[in-house]
Amino acid sequence: MSLPPSLAGRFRVPAIAAPMFLVSGPELVIATCQAGVAGTFPALNARPAAQLEDWLAEIDAALAEFRARHPDLPCAPHGVNLILHPTNHRLAEDLEIVVRHQVPLVITSLGHPGEVVRAVHGYGGLVFSDIIHAYHARKAAAAGVDGIIAVAAGAGGHAGTQNPFSLIREIREFWDGLLVLAGAISDGASIRAAEVLGADLAYLGTRFIATQESLAAPEYKAMLVACQAGDVVYTDAISGTNANFLAPSLEHAGYRRETLTAREGKGELKSIADEAKAWRDIWSAGHGVATIHDIPPVADLVDRLAAEYAAACRAPAGGTG
Repeated sequence: MSLPPSLAGRFRVPAIAAPMFLVSGPELVIATCQAGVAGTFPALNARPAAQLEDWLAEIDAALAEFRARHPDLPCAPHGVNLILHPTNHRLAEDLEIVVRHQVPLVITSLGHPGEVVRAVHGYGGLVFSDIIHAYHARKAAAAGVDGIIAVAAGAGGHAGTQNPFSLIREIREFWDGLLVLAGAISDGASIRAAEVLGADLAYLGTRFIATQESLAAPEYKAMLVACQAGDVVYTDAISGTNANFLAPSLEHAGYRRETLTAREGKGELKSIADEAKAWRDIWSAGHGVATIHDIPPVADLVDRLAAEYAAACRAPAGGTG
């Protein structure tokens, strides 16, 4: 499937920098969009809610200026992630601000996106819904979303457990719309692999935490460089919902790795305030951490992703003989 007209020609690399709790802010969003990768952030990162207005105004102005100065360069769209769970008491206010700024891309999580779809479609924006099961993808499709984000095993944050090969192919059996793949994608070859598998865009989170523009603490970024995939622990002990965390940060917080087990379906999502405290002190990452070895500026990272992606597109098909 080709990208919708509002997105066509706006990507240097077919990728979205995922919205990361307490990590994504205006500087990261602006840098990624200007580099040709869609930049997004969770509305809840702007605290209090009034700050969301300020952040969107800053992003709008910076990207408008960039487009005016560089009309021939791709400037990717920006987006806001809205948490639809009942514990998010800011949802109505945040959605009103998103509509007022006509944010091009809205990503929904943890709830039915119907109300958001109606509001965002009212000004011509797009709504993507992130899911971890095909069952939820069907519900999102029925609600009229424009895109589905398949959060597969190995993704950072609240990841699923289904293998990306299985999840993407299962969704493609009933969904021919825009499809995004998340899960252990940290280089250009992986972005190309996502396309071959059937996705239209790749979703990169962990790789963009380890950039100079992210809001992550220097110690967090250094831990990403030092860790391998084996240092990622999948547990519901932190927020009540299964997520991937870095083992050293869990240990620093007093958790013993051998006692952390995934109790899928038994945990209850805590309040947003509890979530903020947990994720501030304990750091998340996906399996893509295995290939993160530096902390570059976003522009340099996207240059690298673009070169790797182009090389992967040129690579001949077939085996070794």
